[in-house]
Amino acid sequence: MVVVSRFPFPLEKGDKLRAFHQIKYLSKDYKITLISLSDEEVSQDQIRELEKYCDHIKVHRLKKLSIFWNVFISFVQKKPLQIGYFYSRSVKKYIKLELKVNNYKHIYCQLVRCSEYVKDIHEIPKTLDYMDALSVGMKRRIENQNFLLRWIFKREFRTLQKYERSIFDYFENKTIISEQDRLLISHQQKSEILVIPNGIDVSFLDHQLKIEQDHHLVFVGNMSYPPNIEAVRYISEHILTKDKQLKLLVSGSSPHRAIIRLSESNDQITLTGWVDDIRTSYLRGKIFIAPMTIGTGMQNKLLEAMALGIPCITTPLANNAIQAIHDKDILESSSPDDFNIQIEKLLSSEAERNLIGQNGSDFVRNNYSWEKTTAILTDRIEKGFK
Repeated sequence: MVVVSRFPFPLEKGDKLRAFHQIKYLSKDYKITLISLSDEEVSQDQIRELEKYCDHIKVHRLKKLSIFWNVFISFVQKKPLQIGYFYSRSVKKYIKLELKVNNYKHIYCQLVRCSEYVKDIHEIPKTLDYMDALSVGMKRRIENQNFLLRWIFKREFRTLQKYERSIFDYFENKTIISEQDRLLISHQQKSEILVIPNGIDVSFLDHQLKIEQDHHLVFVGNMSYPPNIEAVRYISEHILTKDKQLKLLVSGSSPHRAIIRLSESNDQITLTGWVDDIRTSYLRGKIFIAPMTIGTGMQNKLLEAMALGIPCITTPLANNAIQAIHDKDILESSSPDDFNIQIEKLLSSEAERNLIGQNGSDFVRNNYSWEKTTAILTDRIEKGFK
């Protein structure tokens, strides 16, 4: 049984991407029942994508009224608000019934958001995928909020940190996306958490695309996600203003109104929104730039750009999760001046771009694949069966 907080298709968010590919490769060894929450309509076309790998799929639509009520209850109970957001009493009853009538061997729960549904089940081995340190991600976003939101984010940070620590003991197995995130979980036995990185699917690399590089810089991501919004703002304020000749391509689903306004007021920025084949966006840029300053986890956008041979410049915060070698596989920058120096260095030398791009591609292809990383998860699950 796999329990997720969002239906894992389309692949426009990191948790969806991780769940989709893990399900895909787990399905080679196991029959999978997918139980997915969703706060939006899930189409039959989307469900059909998962039916390729799942024996049974159940989508539970979260209604706005119940979301508001459960968030309020979480507030009163001093729990993280996102625990309430993704909670439904009827879903918990459904899962209990499902476990009674079917002989499940393992429960895989993605994110602490879903842990309330299965934490009290002890007769079946369970794995909790923290994915990343959600509490620290919340903490890093506090300073960018207004007065009221700052209070809410501080509360969410404190309650999430406490919840991440307490939920640890309810699950036999715990996984997380990077060593950097494992160190941020506030539990004395956090060394027991198994690091399972993200990967690149072979099909992503198997292409014959010939795309003109018509932009100097490119950034890709879910453009409603605050760390991505902040990254584009950073590029606009600290990089594009220094060189009016630079052209930036921004691609990704659900562009926030702030990003739309930015693109409308700055002719250096091209905003595409959702792109059916995101590789076409990566390949339009000479450099992939990711000034990530407040996110956690592993940036799959970097893995994808590197795999495609696009030279990447990012922050140490983002590269710490990937562990690519600075000045060989990737370029790190810690300040606007650093970013501008690295950009000028790459744009002035095609040979340097090709070298960093090829090294980055080799690094990702040798170290990150969904088949290899999911094999780590399979091994842990198998040990739980014995």
